[in-house]
Amino acid sequence: MDTPVLWQFTSSHFNEKARWALDFKQIPHVRHSLVPGFHVPVIKKMTGLTQVPVLRLNGAIVTDSTKIIESLERAYPEPPLYPADEDERRRALELEDFFDEELGPYIRRWFFYEARENPEFFHAAFVSHASRAVQLARRAMSPLISPMMRRLMDINPESAKVAYEKTLAAMDRLENELRPSGYLVGDHFTVADLTAAALLSPIVRPPEFPYGSDLVPPPPIAKVRAELEPRPSFQWALKIYREHRGKSAEVAEDRNASQGAKRSDSTTVN
Repeated sequence: MDTPVLWQFTSSHFNEKARWALDFKQIPHVRHSLVPGFHVPVIKKMTGLTQVPVLRLNGAIVTDSTKIIESLERAYPEPPLYPADEDERRRALELEDFFDEELGPYIRRWFFYEARENPEFFHAAFVSHASRAVQLARRAMSPLISPMMRRLMDINPESAKVAYEKTLAAMDRLENELRPSGYLVGDHFTVADLTAAALLSPIVRPPEFPYGSDLVPPPPIAKVRAELEPRPSFQWALKIYREHRGKSAEVAEDRNASQGAKRSDSTTVN
């Protein structure tokens, strides 16, 4: 098998979901960390879309974190993220879908709204890994890119209020769904646990998150984080990260192989 390649944003929670699956299965893979806004021509050329994460797996281009995990389960079934039991598997996939739809977009919208007046925090989270030239270019383009991102993600005071309420509702659901085992399905870690914990990461800020920043979050985010910290779902996410995030399986890119792939790749979009 070819070494999988992941195109990602470092601090995105949906990207973390895909990245965690690769690390959990200890699949050696190459990562290309992109800068929001500047990523568009790279990703659009590959997929016709603009969203990350994107994974190249055995010659195919796979978009969307859920589809990426599904493809990884087929290609690398051990250790599994899908339960073997049919009923448990159905429940795990239903919960994955719920958190994808009812938590992920909303916690992101709330987070970006509260961080809107703090460009240094955004820079540390999404741009600091880039070269000096790219960092300077991103700063220069920020007055154009930031408003565009707010429009695309429908970020405004009213939508942020709804987003925060949806985030709390998803945390309620998580707490109600937890089993006596401490997991969402059965008695072991599954895709449901990975999804819920990864998508809560913007507010939980677990120490095991692979691209954490030492920069203090903006006061509105820090205030809400302190208020939510006692909740069982918040403490559960910290525990899941502590016990299951594990070490990175990222490897350095083979430049010769990469050049060969660019000449001969005939990838398809899933």
